[in-house]
Amino acid sequence: MSENNLQVLLRRRPAGEPVAEDFEVVETPVPVPGAGEVLIRARFLSLDPYMRGRMSDAKSYAKPVELGGVMEGLSVGEVVASNHPDFAPGDTVMGGSGWQRFCVVEAAKLRKVDCNEAPLSANLGVLGMPGLTAWVGLEDIGEPKPGETVVISAASGAVGQVAGQIAKARGARVIGIAGGAKKCAFVVRELGFDACLDHRGDLNAQLDAACPEGIDVYWENVGGHVQEAVFPRLRDFGRMVMCGMIAQYNQAPGADAAGAPPGPNLGPVVRKRLRIQGFIVSDKGWQRYPQFRAVMLGLMKSGQLVWKEDVVQGLRKAPEAFIGLLKGQNFGKLVIAID
Repeated sequence: MSENNLQVLLRRRPAGEPVAEDFEVVETPVPVPGAGEVLIRARFLSLDPYMRGRMSDAKSYAKPVELGGVMEGLSVGEVVASNHPDFAPGDTVMGGSGWQRFCVVEAAKLRKVDCNEAPLSANLGVLGMPGLTAWVGLEDIGEPKPGETVVISAASGAVGQVAGQIAKARGARVIGIAGGAKKCAFVVRELGFDACLDHRGDLNAQLDAACPEGIDVYWENVGGHVQEAVFPRLRDFGRMVMCGMIAQYNQAPGADAAGAPPGPNLGPVVRKRLRIQGFIVSDKGWQRYPQFRAVMLGLMKSGQLVWKEDVVQGLRKAPEAFIGLLKGQNFGKLVIAID
């Protein structure tokens, strides 16, 4: 094969916000699949906030990326060579590994995808890990009911846009929170939320107007001042789905962000009988993937589910795009179209 592999490596561990010098782009030989393995040529790479945690060597639920190792990430692409009878060259698959053009993956970790059902890149977003995260979090924790008020932070993002539409399809009144007028307009006009609040403005006043009787379900993607504003407005028996805390990902372990509020008083958890639960979709979510995919495709066909992607051209731009993701500069599910 004449084409080389292109990889993005972790050069050093960030101190605070990642910078371009924390990454290194290299060309290497194309890997060769072993017994039971498949060689994939990636077409799209998913960039997600959780990757910031993999850059740190602090204790977590998953191993960090080793220094000099390929940055972790999921991709979709085409089978180039296969040493497993279930996959053949030309198959389109989900389950590629790493920020790289070519990768070798165990066949058991791959799923064939039908590009006639949805565009290939959608398998990294609405039909991939972010979409599955939204579905599992609402199924197991949020449990939105008709007539309830559901608030979604980072509502225009990969997880938020799906979580809000699922809650809407179940009859809930859905309020999004996003950054800026353009994103808020998209959340209401395109995604069909009942309202969207700009967290850059007076969020407390906006919440009072949009949720005068309180909030039944809060989907937490952000943390920080957004959480501070939403938490006191949770109603009795409210549910708080702890999915992410992107506002705090760049903090050193155990440190408080400069000028950050001290955090909510958790006393109301007892008085209001609140349910606050975190989850990791990789724990049990992928075991339920066929059910999830069937539900999502049904919502797509009925027109109840739309999605937006932010596509960046070229793997060499992945570090810059990821740095922007952590600052909220993306608009929709962020994917890299691998050159």
